[in-house]
Amino acid sequence: MVYMLLGTGFEETEAVAPIDLLRRAGVSVATVGIGGKVIVGSHGIPVTADMELGQMDLTQLDMIVLPGGMKGVASIKGCPEALEAVQFAWENGRFVAAICAAPFILGELDLLEGRHATCFPGFEKSFPEGAYTGEKVTQDGNIITASGMAQSLPFALELLRTIAGDKAVEKVAEGIQL
Repeated sequence: MVYMLLGTGFEETEAVAPIDLLRRAGVSVATVGIGGKVIVGSHGIPVTADMELGQMDLTQLDMIVLPGGMKGVASIKGCPEALEAVQFAWENGRFVAAICAAPFILGELDLLEGRHATCFPGFEKSFPEGAYTGEKVTQDGNIITASGMAQSLPFALELLRTIAGDKAVEKVAEGIQL
């Protein structure tokens, strides 16, 4: 199961593009609302989450994904239960993915020590020295990061490759004329 955390003010494209591509490939994805089921994104688009944060079954977790959006990232950072879910994923060898400003949280949680990651320029301040790659998408072991909204599709395809393999990526890429 892939859990996509949605906090008020999340960047809509950074969440919906990965959800869409993963679901096209048959990957189980659940959107998880922080503070309710209807979460309004950074551009005023309301999204009805599949579940609220307390309903996640972490024993079923394969990957946790954090979209960016300044207020959405602040929502995640300000929610101990959300941070505990990210920490659980990390400690149990699950995949942890974040895009745009959200990799900042991974740095804050000390998950990037000895790792490489990327983010929207300026948010690497929480990264340990030498961790920031400046690349569009970076995967280092079970950490997958991307730099911003324009990388939502490449990020989504990297998530899909990680969960379902190259054939799934090829099929989805062909289906969307990428």
